[in-house]
Amino acid sequence: MTQPQNRRTFLAGLTAASAILAFSPSARAWLSQPDAASDSVFLPSLDGQLLFAPGDLAAAADDFGHIVHQTPVAVLLPGSIADIRAILRFAHAHRIPVGGMSMIGNTHSVFGQSQVEAGIVINMASLATIHEIDECSALVDAGVRWIDLLAATTPLGKSPPALTDHIDLSIGGTLSVGGIGGQAFRHGMLVDNVLELEIITAQGRLVACSPTHHPALFRAALGGMGQFGIIVRARVRLIDVPGMVRRYTALYPALVDMMADQEKLMDDGRFDYLEGFAQPAEGGGWVYQIEAAKYYAPGQPPDDAALTGDLIFAPSTLTVEDLTHFDFTNRIAPLVALLKSVGAWQLPHPWIDMFVPGSEAASFIQSVLDQTTSDDMGGGPILIYPFKRAAVTAPFVALPDEPTVYLFSLLRFAPPPVVANLLAKNRAIYETLHDLGGKRYAASGIPFTSADWQDHFGALWSAFVHLKHRFDPRRILTPGPAIFD
Repeated sequence: MTQPQNRRTFLAGLTAASAILAFSPSARAWLSQPDAASDSVFLPSLDGQLLFAPGDLAAAADDFGHIVHQTPVAVLLPGSIADIRAILRFAHAHRIPVGGMSMIGNTHSVFGQSQVEAGIVINMASLATIHEIDECSALVDAGVRWIDLLAATTPLGKSPPALTDHIDLSIGGTLSVGGIGGQAFRHGMLVDNVLELEIITAQGRLVACSPTHHPALFRAALGGMGQFGIIVRARVRLIDVPGMVRRYTALYPALVDMMADQEKLMDDGRFDYLEGFAQPAEGGGWVYQIEAAKYYAPGQPPDDAALTGDLIFAPSTLTVEDLTHFDFTNRIAPLVALLKSVGAWQLPHPWIDMFVPGSEAASFIQSVLDQTTSDDMGGGPILIYPFKRAAVTAPFVALPDEPTVYLFSLLRFAPPPVVANLLAKNRAIYETLHDLGGKRYAASGIPFTSADWQDHFGALWSAFVHLKHRFDPRRILTPGPAIFD
């Protein structure tokens, strides 16, 4: 891949044919040099770099899903927040689409959500500073990864209250879609644990916002899929955590038994983390594994019998493991390394993440699993766990209207020839889920139209449209999800 260069270097040392330096609004064309006979305009000067090399554009035309490929004309590696403001002002003036929630290489978007055809993708990797950690919060750039924040906070005995299972993701990208993990039953999603944001709107305006200062933009941006502005900085909540975690797993032959224990544990709150999985059973079908964790101080381990004695898992299947808090939060890193080493991590990921109404969860999940084989999953995990609807406050993270909601995820690894079939299955599963009052998670690989999105947001659609018109009136931001025609 060629070395990135900024505009001044282009002007000083490159031939006219080797870079794009200007744009013609009337022709809707990118130019290697301004044309004095046209209305062409220079791209803005930057502290950082605009990348035009084919390798850089190819990287931006891909995501973790490896299914959708939309090639931009440039990738911005910003040297400052001012660079993002300048590019957005330029893009807004000339109606150029901008990918607004991308951190190339550290996103779990699986269906082109952060890509943009013939526009500009912003790679936030170069804005990755942890500015401040205090007793209750951390102020970070959007490009900071959760793993880097935890490496800084866990030695201080602190952690964000909620985390995704895979923490090698950017904070800005996660907050744009929601972010969910095994602490959701107690602390909600990651978007529910944000105190302040700095956002750049489509017109290039930098806005500091919070629940009390510009609250409409604050609430809209959290889980808003990059539609209202680009998150460039966030103050996230921190809580005190002991240094150790005891992790429990156990197996259940029947899904309903695992779910009954999960709901008991969700309601009484004896654990700090709670998830569950479907795993292939010998001879076909599935067995079900509960996973729960209790935080504790070194030298003060929890009482195993008190925590697990009344649960109805299969006898002799209980396992207990002690980990440091950081190693627990980063527990899937060895699995990711293994998948990368055997080439599975680079396969397409036609993932589907669903929010299922609690009253329908057992029958719906079982019916989907009855039609799913281990070959369909390609070794990928199946997640099943409940959380409390009231813990999630971000308005545009659409959820079923019931007190208990289940996350149900089929996180597949698939060879390219079967991807189209699995996407069709995703759509069919979604149709059944929709009829039961369920919702999709924004990062899923489900073919969706603008009409689908309108239905997805339901009564909040008019508010979504109003805020889009207010903060992105020319609809240049993050066209990848195809929310608007």
